[in-house]
Amino acid sequence: MTGVSTIVAGQEMYSGNPRVIGNGKRMFEQYCSSCHNFSQKSIGPSLHRATTENSRDWLEKFIRNAAGMIASGEEKSRKLFEEYGHIMPPFQYLKDSELDAILSYIHQNQSEQAAVSDSADGHVHNPISEKIRNQGGQLHLQYHSTAPLTSQQAPLARINKMQVLPGKQERLFVVDLVGVLYEIVGRDWVVALDVRESKPHFTSFPGLGTGFGSFAFHPDFKRNKLLYTTHAEKPVNSRGDLSFADTIEVGLQWVLTEWTISDPVLLPFKTKSREVLRIDMLTTSHGVQEIAFNPISRKEDQDYGLLYIGIGDGGSAEKKGYYQLCASNKMVAGSVLRIDPLGDNSANRQYGIPPDNPYVGAEDPELKKEIFCRGLRNPNRISWTPGGKMLIHDIGQANIEEINIGIAGADYGWPEREGSFRVDPRNNINQVFSLPDSEEAGTYTYPVLQYDHDEGRAISGGFVYEGKAAPGLTGKYIFSDITNGRVFLAESDLFGQSGQVQPEELEISVDGKPTTFQQMAGPAKPDIRLGVGPGRELYFFSKADGRLYHVTGYTPPGGH
Repeated sequence: MTGVSTIVAGQEMYSGNPRVIGNGKRMFEQYCSSCHNFSQKSIGPSLHRATTENSRDWLEKFIRNAAGMIASGEEKSRKLFEEYGHIMPPFQYLKDSELDAILSYIHQNQSEQAAVSDSADGHVHNPISEKIRNQGGQLHLQYHSTAPLTSQQAPLARINKMQVLPGKQERLFVVDLVGVLYEIVGRDWVVALDVRESKPHFTSFPGLGTGFGSFAFHPDFKRNKLLYTTHAEKPVNSRGDLSFADTIEVGLQWVLTEWTISDPVLLPFKTKSREVLRIDMLTTSHGVQEIAFNPISRKEDQDYGLLYIGIGDGGSAEKKGYYQLCASNKMVAGSVLRIDPLGDNSANRQYGIPPDNPYVGAEDPELKKEIFCRGLRNPNRISWTPGGKMLIHDIGQANIEEINIGIAGADYGWPEREGSFRVDPRNNINQVFSLPDSEEAGTYTYPVLQYDHDEGRAISGGFVYEGKAAPGLTGKYIFSDITNGRVFLAESDLFGQSGQVQPEELEISVDGKPTTFQQMAGPAKPDIRLGVGPGRELYFFSKADGRLYHVTGYTPPGGH
Protein backbone atom coordinates (compact mmCIF):
# COMPACT_ATOMS: atom_id res chain seq x y z
CA MET A 1 0.00 0.00 0.00
CA THR A 2 1.85 3.06 -1.27
CA GLY A 3 2.59 5.76 1.31
CA VAL A 4 1.21 3.80 4.26
CA SER A 5 3.51 2.37 6.89
CA THR A 6 2.69 -0.94 8.50
CA ILE A 7 3.29 -2.63 11.81
CA VAL A 8 4.14 -6.29 11.58
CA ALA A 9 3.26 -8.93 14.16
CA GLY A 10 4.46 -12.35 13.05
CA GLN A 11 3.20 -12.69 9.47
CA GLU A 12 0.29 -10.31 10.07
CA MET A 13 0.18 -6.63 9.20
CA TYR A 14 -1.63 -3.78 10.92
CA SER A 15 -1.73 -0.28 9.53
CA GLY A 16 0.56 2.35 10.98
CA ASN A 17 -1.15 5.18 9.09
CA PRO A 18 -2.04 7.89 11.66
CA ARG A 19 -5.35 8.57 9.91
CA VAL A 20 -6.35 4.89 10.03
CA ILE A 21 -5.31 4.62 13.67
CA GLY A 22 -7.19 7.82 14.48
CA ASN A 23 -10.34 6.39 12.90
CA GLY A 24 -9.73 3.17 14.83
CA LYS A 25 -9.48 5.09 18.10
CA ARG A 26 -12.76 6.87 17.39
CA MET A 27 -14.56 3.61 16.63
CA PHE A 28 -12.91 1.85 19.58
CA GLU A 29 -14.23 4.55 21.92
CA GLN A 30 -17.67 4.22 20.37
CA TYR A 31 -17.97 0.44 20.13
CA CYS A 32 -15.42 -1.15 22.48
CA SER A 33 -14.42 1.09 25.39
CA SER A 34 -17.51 0.28 27.47
CA CYS A 35 -16.18 -3.27 27.88
CA HIS A 36 -12.41 -3.14 27.27
CA ASN A 37 -9.30 -1.14 28.06
CA PHE A 38 -5.54 -1.72 27.88
CA SER A 39 -4.67 -1.90 31.56
CA GLN A 40 -7.06 -4.27 33.35
CA LYS A 41 -10.07 -6.51 33.08
CA SER A 42 -13.42 -4.81 32.69
CA ILE A 43 -16.69 -6.31 31.46
CA GLY A 44 -14.39 -8.06 29.02
CA PRO A 45 -10.65 -8.86 29.07
CA SER A 46 -7.85 -6.32 28.88
CA LEU A 47 -6.65 -5.88 25.30
CA HIS A 48 -3.02 -5.01 26.09
CA ARG A 49 -1.86 -8.22 24.35
CA ALA A 50 -4.83 -8.89 22.07
CA THR A 51 -2.97 -8.72 18.74
CA THR A 52 0.28 -10.21 19.98
CA GLU A 53 -1.31 -13.29 21.56
CA ASN A 54 -4.09 -13.94 19.03
CA SER A 55 -4.03 -14.33 15.28
CA ARG A 56 -5.67 -11.67 13.20
CA ASP A 57 -7.95 -14.26 11.64
CA TRP A 58 -9.20 -15.34 15.07
CA LEU A 59 -9.75 -11.74 16.17
CA GLU A 60 -11.72 -10.87 13.06
CA LYS A 61 -13.95 -13.93 13.38
CA PHE A 62 -14.53 -13.36 17.08
CA ILE A 63 -15.38 -9.68 16.66
CA ARG A 64 -17.82 -10.41 13.86
CA ASN A 65 -19.58 -13.38 15.51
CA ALA A 66 -18.51 -14.29 19.04
CA ALA A 67 -21.77 -16.15 19.68
CA GLY A 68 -21.23 -18.40 16.67
CA MET A 69 -17.69 -19.27 17.75
CA ILE A 70 -18.84 -20.09 21.27
CA ALA A 71 -21.70 -22.23 19.95
CA SER A 72 -19.26 -24.12 17.73
CA GLY A 73 -17.22 -25.08 20.80
CA GLU A 74 -14.06 -23.22 19.73
CA GLU A 75 -11.87 -23.54 22.82
CA LYS A 76 -10.58 -20.01 23.31
CA SER A 77 -14.05 -18.50 22.76
CA ARG A 78 -15.61 -20.98 25.14
CA LYS A 79 -13.08 -20.18 27.88
CA LEU A 80 -13.76 -16.45 27.52
CA PHE A 81 -17.48 -17.09 27.88
CA GLU A 82 -16.91 -19.21 30.97
CA GLU A 83 -14.74 -16.51 32.54
CA TYR A 84 -16.87 -13.44 31.79
CA GLY A 85 -20.33 -14.97 31.72
CA HIS A 86 -21.72 -13.12 28.71
CA ILE A 87 -21.35 -12.96 24.95
CA MET A 88 -19.96 -10.00 23.03
CA PRO A 89 -22.54 -8.65 20.56
CA PRO A 90 -21.83 -9.32 16.87
CA PHE A 91 -20.17 -6.60 14.78
CA GLN A 92 -21.00 -8.12 11.42
CA TYR A 93 -21.93 -4.77 9.92
CA LEU A 94 -18.39 -3.37 10.24
CA LYS A 95 -16.70 -2.83 6.90
CA ASP A 96 -13.34 -4.51 6.40
CA SER A 97 -11.66 -1.09 6.48
CA GLU A 98 -13.38 -0.22 9.78
CA LEU A 99 -12.38 -3.50 11.38
CA ASP A 100 -8.82 -2.98 10.13
CA ALA A 101 -8.77 0.49 11.72
CA ILE A 102 -9.97 -0.82 15.09
CA LEU A 103 -7.43 -3.66 15.11
CA SER A 104 -4.65 -1.29 14.07
CA TYR A 105 -5.51 1.02 16.98
CA ILE A 106 -5.58 -1.95 19.37
CA HIS A 107 -2.25 -3.15 18.01
CA GLN A 108 -0.67 0.26 18.56
CA ASN A 109 -1.62 -0.03 22.24
CA GLN A 110 -0.01 -3.42 22.80
CA SER A 111 2.34 -3.65 25.75
CA GLU A 112 5.17 -6.00 26.63
CA GLN A 113 4.28 -5.38 30.26
CA ALA A 114 1.53 -7.26 31.99
CA ALA A 115 -1.74 -5.52 32.61
CA VAL A 116 -2.39 -4.30 36.14
CA SER A 117 -1.22 -7.11 38.39
CA ASP A 118 -3.69 -9.72 39.54
CA SER A 119 -1.55 -10.63 42.52
CA ALA A 120 -1.19 -7.60 44.79
CA ASP A 121 -0.26 -8.54 48.34
CA GLY A 122 -3.16 -8.81 50.75
CA HIS A 123 -6.09 -8.88 48.38
CA VAL A 124 -9.02 -11.13 49.19
CA HIS A 125 -9.30 -14.07 46.77
CA ASN A 126 -12.76 -15.24 47.84
CA PRO A 127 -14.59 -12.29 49.40
CA ILE A 128 -17.66 -14.24 50.57
CA SER A 129 -16.85 -17.87 51.22
CA GLU A 130 -20.32 -18.87 52.44
CA LYS A 131 -22.42 -20.12 49.55
CA ILE A 132 -26.00 -19.08 48.91
CA ARG A 133 -28.19 -21.93 50.07
CA ASN A 134 -30.89 -23.67 48.06
CA GLN A 135 -33.41 -25.18 50.46
CA GLY A 136 -35.79 -26.43 47.80
CA GLY A 137 -38.30 -23.60 47.47
CA GLN A 138 -39.73 -23.39 43.95
CA LEU A 139 -41.21 -20.44 42.11
CA HIS A 140 -43.84 -21.33 39.51
CA LEU A 141 -43.95 -19.27 36.32
CA GLN A 142 -46.20 -19.27 33.30
CA TYR A 143 -45.28 -18.04 29.85
CA HIS A 144 -47.14 -14.85 28.98
CA SER A 145 -45.93 -13.47 25.64
CA THR A 146 -42.87 -12.57 23.59
CA ALA A 147 -41.66 -9.05 22.84
CA PRO A 148 -41.16 -7.96 19.22
CA LEU A 149 -37.69 -9.20 18.32
CA THR A 150 -35.12 -6.58 17.34
CA SER A 151 -32.13 -8.82 16.61
CA GLN A 152 -31.41 -12.17 15.04
CA GLN A 153 -28.89 -13.04 17.75
CA ALA A 154 -29.15 -12.81 21.53
CA PRO A 155 -30.21 -10.54 23.02
CA LEU A 156 -33.22 -10.91 20.75
CA ALA A 157 -35.11 -8.11 22.52
CA ARG A 158 -33.48 -5.63 24.89
CA ILE A 159 -36.51 -5.35 27.18
CA ASN A 160 -35.30 -3.64 30.30
CA LYS A 161 -38.01 -2.28 32.62
CA MET A 162 -41.69 -2.80 33.39
CA GLN A 163 -44.15 -0.41 35.01
CA VAL A 164 -47.89 -0.29 35.60
CA LEU A 165 -49.88 2.87 34.94
CA PRO A 166 -52.49 2.91 37.74
CA GLY A 167 -56.15 3.58 37.12
CA LYS A 168 -59.52 1.87 37.04
CA GLN A 169 -57.95 -0.43 34.48
CA GLU A 170 -54.25 -0.99 35.20
CA ARG A 171 -52.09 -0.72 32.08
CA LEU A 172 -48.79 -2.55 31.63
CA PHE A 173 -45.77 -0.99 29.89
CA VAL A 174 -42.32 -2.38 29.03
CA VAL A 175 -39.38 -0.56 27.43
CA ASP A 176 -36.91 -1.94 24.89
CA LEU A 177 -33.50 -0.28 24.92
CA VAL A 178 -33.54 -0.05 21.13
CA GLY A 179 -35.88 2.93 21.57
CA VAL A 180 -39.45 1.70 21.96
CA LEU A 181 -41.94 1.79 24.81
CA TYR A 182 -44.66 -0.86 24.49
CA GLU A 183 -48.02 -1.27 26.14
CA ILE A 184 -48.94 -4.92 26.59
CA VAL A 185 -52.62 -5.21 25.69
CA GLY A 186 -53.77 -8.73 26.44
CA ARG A 187 -50.80 -10.59 24.99
CA ASP A 188 -50.05 -8.07 22.24
CA TRP A 189 -47.13 -5.66 22.42
CA VAL A 190 -48.34 -2.33 21.03
CA VAL A 191 -45.99 0.61 20.39
CA ALA A 192 -46.77 3.46 22.78
CA LEU A 193 -43.73 5.67 22.12
CA ASP A 194 -40.77 5.42 19.75
CA VAL A 195 -38.20 7.97 20.94
CA ARG A 196 -36.12 7.50 17.78
CA GLU A 197 -38.72 9.40 15.79
CA SER A 198 -37.98 12.71 17.52
CA LYS A 199 -34.43 12.20 18.81
CA PRO A 200 -32.07 12.28 15.79
CA HIS A 201 -28.94 11.65 17.86
CA PHE A 202 -30.41 8.71 19.78
CA THR A 203 -28.01 5.77 20.01
CA SER A 204 -28.52 2.23 21.24
CA PHE A 205 -25.13 0.85 20.27
CA PRO A 206 -22.98 -0.58 21.66
CA GLY A 207 -25.58 -2.45 23.62
CA LEU A 208 -24.08 -2.55 27.10
CA GLY A 209 -24.92 0.94 28.29
CA THR A 210 -26.89 2.90 25.73
CA GLY A 211 -30.40 3.23 24.31
CA PHE A 212 -33.76 3.94 25.93
CA GLY A 213 -32.72 3.48 29.54
CA SER A 214 -35.80 3.97 31.70
CA PHE A 215 -39.22 5.55 32.02
CA ALA A 216 -41.54 6.74 34.76
CA PHE A 217 -45.10 8.07 34.77
CA HIS A 218 -45.62 11.12 36.98
CA PRO A 219 -47.68 10.22 40.07
CA ASP A 220 -50.20 12.90 38.98
CA PHE A 221 -50.39 11.41 35.48
CA LYS A 222 -54.18 11.26 35.51
CA ARG A 223 -54.20 15.05 35.80
CA ASN A 224 -51.01 16.21 34.01
CA LYS A 225 -50.41 13.34 31.53
CA LEU A 226 -46.63 13.54 31.99
CA LEU A 227 -44.20 10.75 31.17
CA TYR A 228 -40.43 10.90 31.77
CA THR A 229 -37.76 8.96 29.88
CA THR A 230 -34.00 8.68 29.68
CA HIS A 231 -32.08 7.88 26.52
CA ALA A 232 -28.50 7.98 25.25
CA GLU A 233 -27.18 10.27 22.53
CA LYS A 234 -23.89 10.66 20.76
CA PRO A 235 -22.37 13.98 21.86
CA VAL A 236 -22.74 16.40 18.97
CA ASN A 237 -23.00 20.08 19.77
CA SER A 238 -22.42 21.11 23.37
CA ARG A 239 -21.60 19.96 26.88
CA GLY A 240 -24.38 18.72 29.12
CA ASP A 241 -26.02 20.51 32.01
CA LEU A 242 -24.09 18.24 34.38
CA SER A 243 -20.57 17.60 33.11
CA PHE A 244 -16.88 17.59 34.03
CA ALA A 245 -13.75 19.49 32.96
CA ASP A 246 -13.78 20.73 29.36
CA THR A 247 -10.39 19.11 28.81
CA ILE A 248 -11.97 15.64 29.18
CA GLU A 249 -13.71 14.23 26.12
CA VAL A 250 -17.37 13.30 26.48
CA GLY A 251 -18.11 9.75 25.33
CA LEU A 252 -21.90 9.78 25.65
CA GLN A 253 -24.73 11.99 26.81
CA TRP A 254 -27.84 10.87 28.68
CA VAL A 255 -30.98 12.94 28.26
CA LEU A 256 -33.97 13.21 30.59
CA THR A 257 -37.09 14.14 28.61
CA GLU A 258 -40.58 15.10 29.71
CA TRP A 259 -43.40 14.04 27.37
CA THR A 260 -46.88 15.54 27.55
CA ILE A 261 -49.38 13.02 26.14
CA SER A 262 -52.44 14.54 24.52
CA ASP A 263 -54.65 11.46 24.85
CA PRO A 264 -53.30 8.53 26.90
CA VAL A 265 -55.89 6.16 25.42
CA LEU A 266 -54.64 6.48 21.85
CA LEU A 267 -51.61 4.43 20.78
CA PRO A 268 -49.02 5.33 19.81
CA PHE A 269 -49.05 8.39 22.06
CA LYS A 270 -49.24 11.82 20.47
CA THR A 271 -46.79 13.91 22.44
CA LYS A 272 -44.99 17.18 22.97
CA SER A 273 -41.55 16.88 24.53
CA ARG A 274 -39.30 19.02 26.68
CA GLU A 275 -35.65 18.35 27.47
CA VAL A 276 -35.24 18.50 31.24
CA LEU A 277 -31.60 17.58 31.79
CA ARG A 278 -28.56 16.44 29.82
CA ILE A 279 -25.75 14.53 31.56
CA ASP A 280 -22.25 13.92 30.16
CA MET A 281 -20.57 10.54 30.64
CA LEU A 282 -16.98 9.50 30.02
CA THR A 283 -17.74 6.29 28.09
CA THR A 284 -20.77 4.38 26.82
CA SER A 285 -20.99 2.14 29.90
CA HIS A 286 -22.83 2.51 33.22
CA GLY A 287 -25.11 5.36 32.24
CA VAL A 288 -28.59 6.43 33.36
CA GLN A 289 -30.42 3.12 33.47
CA GLU A 290 -33.05 4.12 36.03
CA ILE A 291 -35.51 6.88 36.88
CA ALA A 292 -38.30 6.39 39.41
CA PHE A 293 -40.84 8.21 41.56
CA ASN A 294 -41.37 6.97 45.10
CA PRO A 295 -44.60 4.91 44.80
CA ILE A 296 -45.11 4.89 48.58
CA SER A 297 -45.26 8.69 48.98
CA ARG A 298 -48.53 10.57 49.18
CA LYS A 299 -49.42 14.12 48.17
CA GLU A 300 -48.78 15.45 51.67
CA ASP A 301 -45.25 13.95 51.74
CA GLN A 302 -42.12 15.95 50.86
CA ASP A 303 -41.04 13.14 48.54
CA TYR A 304 -44.18 13.24 46.42
CA GLY A 305 -43.55 14.02 42.76
CA LEU A 306 -39.76 14.02 43.12
CA LEU A 307 -37.82 12.03 40.54
CA TYR A 308 -34.87 9.81 41.46
CA ILE A 309 -32.22 9.35 38.76
CA GLY A 310 -29.67 6.53 39.03
CA ILE A 311 -26.39 7.44 37.34
CA GLY A 312 -23.53 4.98 36.89
CA ASP A 313 -19.86 5.87 37.00
CA GLY A 314 -19.71 6.12 33.21
CA GLY A 315 -16.81 3.68 33.13
CA SER A 316 -14.55 6.25 34.77
CA ALA A 317 -13.32 3.95 37.55
CA GLU A 318 -12.13 1.41 34.98
CA LYS A 319 -10.46 3.89 32.67
CA LYS A 320 -6.95 4.57 33.85
CA GLY A 321 -6.54 8.03 35.36
CA TYR A 322 -10.23 8.97 35.49
CA TYR A 323 -11.51 7.41 38.72
CA GLN A 324 -11.82 10.88 40.28
CA LEU A 325 -14.84 11.57 38.06
CA CYS A 326 -16.92 9.24 40.24
CA ALA A 327 -15.12 9.86 43.52
CA SER A 328 -16.49 13.29 44.40
CA ASN A 329 -19.79 14.89 45.33
CA LYS A 330 -18.83 17.73 43.00
CA MET A 331 -19.67 15.50 40.02
CA VAL A 332 -22.73 13.34 39.47
CA ALA A 333 -21.20 10.12 38.10
CA GLY A 334 -21.87 7.23 40.49
CA SER A 335 -24.81 8.83 42.28
CA VAL A 336 -28.57 8.96 42.66
CA LEU A 337 -30.04 12.38 41.94
CA ARG A 338 -33.33 13.70 43.33
CA ILE A 339 -35.05 16.49 41.44
CA ASP A 340 -38.42 18.13 41.03
CA PRO A 341 -39.15 17.83 37.30
CA LEU A 342 -41.83 20.53 37.61
CA GLY A 343 -39.56 23.04 39.38
CA ASP A 344 -37.26 25.67 37.90
CA ASN A 345 -34.55 26.59 40.42
CA SER A 346 -31.80 24.57 38.69
CA ALA A 347 -29.01 26.15 36.68
CA ASN A 348 -30.78 25.44 33.39
CA ARG A 349 -34.20 26.45 34.84
CA GLN A 350 -35.78 23.23 33.51
CA TYR A 351 -36.17 21.41 36.83
CA GLY A 352 -36.14 22.06 40.54
CA ILE A 353 -33.75 21.09 43.33
CA PRO A 354 -35.70 20.04 46.44
CA PRO A 355 -34.87 22.17 49.49
CA ASP A 356 -34.29 19.09 51.66
CA ASN A 357 -31.65 17.51 49.37
CA PRO A 358 -28.56 16.83 51.50
CA TYR A 359 -26.18 19.35 49.85
CA VAL A 360 -28.64 22.24 49.64
CA GLY A 361 -27.29 24.99 51.86
CA ALA A 362 -23.74 23.59 51.88
CA GLU A 363 -20.99 26.20 52.05
CA ASP A 364 -19.11 24.75 49.08
CA PRO A 365 -20.88 26.04 45.95
CA GLU A 366 -19.33 23.29 43.80
CA LEU A 367 -21.25 20.49 45.53
CA LYS A 368 -23.92 19.12 43.21
CA LYS A 369 -27.14 19.91 45.01
CA GLU A 370 -29.05 17.46 42.82
CA ILE A 371 -27.28 14.54 44.54
CA PHE A 372 -29.35 12.49 46.99
CA CYS A 373 -26.69 9.84 47.67
CA ARG A 374 -23.49 8.70 45.97
CA GLY A 375 -20.67 6.13 45.82
CA LEU A 376 -22.38 3.70 43.42
CA ARG A 377 -20.88 1.99 40.39
CA ASN A 378 -24.01 1.15 38.40
CA PRO A 379 -27.33 1.73 40.22
CA ASN A 380 -29.37 -0.04 37.57
CA ARG A 381 -32.65 -0.33 39.47
CA ILE A 382 -34.40 1.43 42.37
CA SER A 383 -37.44 0.08 44.20
CA TRP A 384 -39.25 0.60 47.48
CA THR A 385 -40.48 -1.87 50.08
CA PRO A 386 -44.11 -1.61 51.27
CA GLY A 387 -42.73 -0.13 54.47
CA GLY A 388 -41.04 2.71 52.59
CA LYS A 389 -37.40 1.61 52.43
CA MET A 390 -35.70 2.73 49.22
CA LEU A 391 -33.53 -0.05 47.77
CA ILE A 392 -30.72 0.63 45.28
CA HIS A 393 -29.35 -2.31 43.30
CA ASP A 394 -25.73 -1.70 42.39
CA ILE A 395 -23.92 -3.85 39.80
CA GLY A 396 -20.34 -4.44 40.90
CA GLN A 397 -16.99 -4.48 39.16
CA ALA A 398 -15.22 -7.81 39.61
CA ASN A 399 -16.23 -9.08 43.01
CA ILE A 400 -19.40 -7.87 44.73
CA GLU A 401 -23.07 -7.37 43.84
CA GLU A 402 -25.06 -5.38 46.36
CA ILE A 403 -28.35 -3.92 47.57
CA ASN A 404 -28.22 -0.68 49.55
CA ILE A 405 -30.86 1.23 51.46
CA GLY A 406 -31.19 4.68 49.90
CA ILE A 407 -30.38 7.28 52.55
CA ALA A 408 -30.08 11.01 51.97
CA GLY A 409 -26.41 12.03 51.99
CA ALA A 410 -25.08 8.45 52.18
CA ASP A 411 -21.80 7.49 50.50
CA TYR A 412 -21.68 3.80 49.55
CA GLY A 413 -17.99 3.97 48.83
CA TRP A 414 -17.35 3.37 45.14
CA PRO A 415 -14.61 3.58 43.87
CA GLU A 416 -12.92 3.17 47.29
CA ARG A 417 -15.31 0.41 48.37
CA GLU A 418 -17.08 -2.46 46.64
CA GLY A 419 -19.69 -3.87 48.99
CA SER A 420 -18.09 -4.23 52.41
CA PHE A 421 -14.57 -4.46 50.97
CA ARG A 422 -11.86 -1.95 50.19
CA VAL A 423 -10.83 -1.13 46.62
CA ASP A 424 -7.80 0.77 45.34
CA PRO A 425 -8.87 2.66 42.21
CA ARG A 426 -5.32 3.91 41.66
CA ASN A 427 -4.14 0.37 40.92
CA ASN A 428 -6.02 -2.83 40.11
CA ILE A 429 -9.69 -2.08 40.57
CA ASN A 430 -10.55 -5.75 40.09
CA GLN A 431 -9.14 -6.67 43.49
CA VAL A 432 -10.75 -6.16 46.88
CA PHE A 433 -9.17 -6.00 50.33
CA SER A 434 -10.38 -6.30 53.89
CA LEU A 435 -11.61 -3.10 55.47
CA PRO A 436 -9.08 -1.12 57.48
CA ASP A 437 -8.87 -1.80 61.20
CA SER A 438 -10.25 1.64 61.92
CA GLU A 439 -12.60 3.79 59.88
CA GLU A 440 -14.27 6.99 60.94
CA ALA A 441 -17.89 6.25 61.78
CA GLY A 442 -20.29 7.30 59.06
CA THR A 443 -17.68 7.57 56.33
CA TYR A 444 -19.35 4.90 54.22
CA THR A 445 -22.71 3.13 54.25
CA TYR A 446 -22.49 -0.60 53.59
CA PRO A 447 -24.94 -2.95 51.83
CA VAL A 448 -27.85 -4.70 53.50
CA LEU A 449 -27.31 -7.63 51.12
CA GLN A 450 -24.33 -8.66 49.02
CA TYR A 451 -22.96 -11.67 47.17
CA ASP A 452 -19.72 -12.29 45.32
CA HIS A 453 -18.94 -13.37 41.77
CA ASP A 454 -18.86 -17.05 42.65
CA GLU A 455 -22.67 -16.71 42.68
CA GLY A 456 -23.33 -14.24 39.85
CA ARG A 457 -21.91 -11.19 38.12
CA ALA A 458 -24.68 -8.58 37.82
CA ILE A 459 -27.58 -8.09 40.21
CA SER A 460 -30.98 -7.39 38.70
CA GLY A 461 -33.65 -5.24 40.25
CA GLY A 462 -35.99 -6.83 42.74
CA PHE A 463 -39.31 -6.38 44.51
CA VAL A 464 -41.15 -7.34 47.67
CA TYR A 465 -43.95 -9.65 46.63
CA GLU A 466 -47.42 -8.19 47.24
CA GLY A 467 -49.57 -10.20 44.82
CA LYS A 468 -52.17 -12.90 45.44
CA ALA A 469 -51.00 -15.71 43.14
CA ALA A 470 -48.28 -16.87 45.55
CA PRO A 471 -49.35 -15.98 49.13
CA GLY A 472 -46.38 -17.87 50.56
CA LEU A 473 -44.12 -15.19 49.09
CA THR A 474 -45.86 -12.24 50.75
CA GLY A 475 -43.23 -9.94 52.27
CA LYS A 476 -40.38 -11.80 50.58
CA TYR A 477 -37.93 -9.87 48.46
CA ILE A 478 -37.33 -11.54 45.07
CA PHE A 479 -34.40 -10.70 42.80
CA SER A 480 -32.13 -12.35 40.26
CA ASP A 481 -28.69 -12.29 38.71
CA ILE A 482 -28.67 -10.96 35.17
CA THR A 483 -25.80 -13.08 33.87
CA ASN A 484 -26.81 -16.57 34.99
CA GLY A 485 -30.52 -16.15 35.67
CA ARG A 486 -30.43 -17.54 39.20
CA VAL A 487 -33.40 -16.39 41.32
CA PHE A 488 -33.05 -15.43 44.97
CA LEU A 489 -35.27 -14.70 47.96
CA ALA A 490 -34.57 -12.55 51.02
CA GLU A 491 -36.54 -11.50 54.09
CA SER A 492 -37.36 -7.85 53.42
CA ASP A 493 -38.23 -7.19 57.07
CA LEU A 494 -34.56 -7.74 57.92
CA PHE A 495 -33.29 -4.98 55.62
CA GLY A 496 -31.81 -2.23 57.73
CA GLN A 497 -31.49 -4.29 60.89
CA SER A 498 -28.09 -5.25 62.27
CA GLY A 499 -25.92 -7.29 59.93
CA GLN A 500 -26.46 -8.30 56.35
CA VAL A 501 -29.39 -10.32 55.08
CA GLN A 502 -28.52 -13.76 53.74
CA PRO A 503 -30.41 -14.68 50.56
CA GLU A 504 -31.42 -18.16 49.50
CA GLU A 505 -31.80 -19.52 45.98
CA LEU A 506 -35.16 -20.44 44.50
CA GLU A 507 -35.72 -23.13 41.90
CA ILE A 508 -38.14 -22.31 39.10
CA SER A 509 -40.64 -24.15 36.95
CA VAL A 510 -42.12 -22.80 33.73
CA ASP A 511 -45.52 -24.09 32.63
CA GLY A 512 -45.15 -26.93 35.11
CA LYS A 513 -41.68 -28.05 34.02
CA PRO A 514 -38.62 -27.59 36.29
CA THR A 515 -35.94 -25.61 34.49
CA THR A 516 -33.56 -22.67 34.82
CA PHE A 517 -33.30 -19.41 32.91
CA GLN A 518 -29.82 -20.45 31.78
CA GLN A 519 -31.16 -23.70 30.33
CA MET A 520 -33.82 -21.77 28.42
CA ALA A 521 -31.27 -19.23 27.13
CA GLY A 522 -28.82 -21.85 25.87
CA PRO A 523 -25.29 -20.48 25.44
CA ALA A 524 -26.47 -16.86 25.68
CA LYS A 525 -26.57 -14.79 28.85
CA PRO A 526 -30.13 -15.08 30.23
CA ASP A 527 -30.27 -11.31 30.82
CA ILE A 528 -33.10 -11.60 33.34
CA ARG A 529 -35.08 -8.63 34.64
CA LEU A 530 -38.02 -8.43 37.04
CA GLY A 531 -41.10 -6.24 37.05
CA VAL A 532 -44.36 -5.73 38.90
CA GLY A 533 -47.52 -5.97 36.81
CA PRO A 534 -51.26 -5.54 37.37
CA GLY A 535 -52.48 -6.68 40.76
CA ARG A 536 -48.92 -6.30 42.12
CA GLU A 537 -48.07 -9.66 40.55
CA LEU A 538 -44.43 -10.43 39.76
CA TYR A 539 -43.07 -10.86 36.23
CA PHE A 540 -39.75 -12.09 34.83
CA PHE A 541 -38.48 -11.28 31.36
CA SER A 542 -35.38 -12.21 29.40
CA LYS A 543 -33.44 -10.13 26.88
CA ALA A 544 -31.95 -13.35 25.54
CA ASP A 545 -35.20 -14.46 23.90
CA GLY A 546 -37.66 -11.65 24.64
CA ARG A 547 -40.00 -13.94 26.57
CA LEU A 548 -42.18 -12.67 29.41
CA TYR A 549 -43.37 -14.85 32.32
CA HIS A 550 -45.62 -14.19 35.30
CA VAL A 551 -45.52 -15.81 38.73
CA THR A 552 -48.42 -18.17 39.34
CA GLY A 553 -47.42 -19.84 42.60
CA TYR A 554 -44.77 -20.84 45.09
CA THR A 555 -43.90 -24.13 46.75
CA PRO A 556 -41.91 -23.53 49.94
CA PRO A 557 -39.09 -25.83 51.08
CA GLY A 558 -40.55 -29.17 52.10
CA GLY A 559 -43.52 -28.75 49.78
CA HIS A 560 -45.93 -27.31 52.36
